[in-house]
Amino acid sequence: QVQLVESGGGSVQPGGSLRLSCAASGSSLSIYFVGWYRQAPGKQRELVASIAPGDGTYYADSVKGRFTISRDNAKNTVFLQMNSLNREETAIYYCNARAGFTDFWGQGTQVTVSA
Repeated sequence: QVQLVESGGGSVQPGGSLRLSCAASGSSLSIYFVGWYRQAPGKQRELVASIAPGDGTYYADSVKGRFTISRDNAKNTVFLQMNSLNREETAIYYCNARAGFTDFWGQGTQVTVSA
């Protein structure tokens, strides 16, 4: 079992930045594909970025060049640095860890982008 706890959300003005953290316990995140998803009100959950066990990364087209996903194995934590945020990115951001048929989710952290 893996327990995931997201943190770092909050309110920010358009153009601002936030750094989300996904801290894990129960197992090492280094063996999992870890993804950051977001779900805005009335919309489906979407994949924003992911990092593979070998540190290969994926970004949705909408966030390329602005978001950076990284991991710190010593802290058993995956980060999502988000820059130049816009209002449409207001959502709950979730961390997911996946390996084979096992799949774990955190409880989510709210990100609100408004003036």
